[in-house]
Amino acid sequence: MSELHALGHASKIPDAPDARTLERVPNPHPDVDYVTRFAAPEFTSICPVTGQPDFAHLVIDYVPDQWLVESKSLKLHLASFRNHGAFHEDCTVRIGKEIAALIGPRWLRIGGYWYPRGGIPIDVFWQTGELPKGVWAPEQGVAPYRGRG
Repeated sequence: MSELHALGHASKIPDAPDARTLERVPNPHPDVDYVTRFAAPEFTSICPVTGQPDFAHLVIDYVPDQWLVESKSLKLHLASFRNHGAFHEDCTVRIGKEIAALIGPRWLRIGGYWYPRGGIPIDVFWQTGELPKGVWAPEQGVAPYRGRG
């Protein structure tokens, strides 16, 4: 694990997601199918048209194979989007694809539950393949946006 740059070191949030700060660690149980979940209820990025902030609750579920996502590197990577201009769909799918490319999970899904912009909430979902047979993956648990009602 000596190749890790975030874990165990002082770290700053990268200026942009292109810094490629995501890191992985070996899965101590590659013989077992299980679900790992990351929830980022305060994700933020920038609207590429207006420059205004956009907010989302991201939920990332995956069944690891040989590798796990190192959580501190994921936190830093997600925070790097706060000054990044991209549409909701791009941010959500990009994060899912980046994680899938890094760790090669048996299965991964990401739900991006975006708060309203112009009166319309946008939810974005992406996954790789099918959940392995016999594996339980709970619902993501984020209620549909209901405003004040």
